Amino acid sequence: MRLHDLRPNVGSKRARRRVGRGISAGQGKTAGRGTKGAGARSGEGGNLYRQGGNLPFYRRLPFLRGEGFTPRNQVTYNEVNLDQLSEAFKASAEVDPKSLEKAHLLRDPRNPVVVLGRGEMKVALKVRVHRISASAKAKIEKAGGTVELISHSG
Repeated sequence: MRLHDLRPNVGSKRARRRVGRGISAGQGKTAGRGTKGAGARSGEGGNLYRQGGNLPFYRRLPFLRGEGFTPRNQVTYNEVNLDQLSEAFKASAEVDPKSLEKAHLLRDPRNPVVVLGRGEMKVALKVRVHRISASAKAKIEKAGGTVELISHSG
């Protein structure tokens, strides 16, 4: 068998229909396009901007692209500062999202928690949060506390 002997399977290929070649061909005159209207014209369809009076597709889409819009995957954190922690918790207390929620220090409990370094740490705390700034971590460890990062699913 040589390359020139190769043929497609019988019935797998069909001849292209030659339209608009007279009445005897079966697809003459309007060539399957009907009479008049946009569908009968050449170059019909496929334009996103012309939609026959409807609001165009690109204007129907929500504003998810471009500068000046909020990114879809942006994470909003509950910010908690060290001065708030030292006021709300006693020494060797465990600080996690649940205990922060009980202390009413979270704006939205569904969001992850970040601890920031404003203020001084007077008591040793066991802190378990999603994120922590370097200065906050240093101050907590200097006061004798521990820091553990937890993962945020959501």
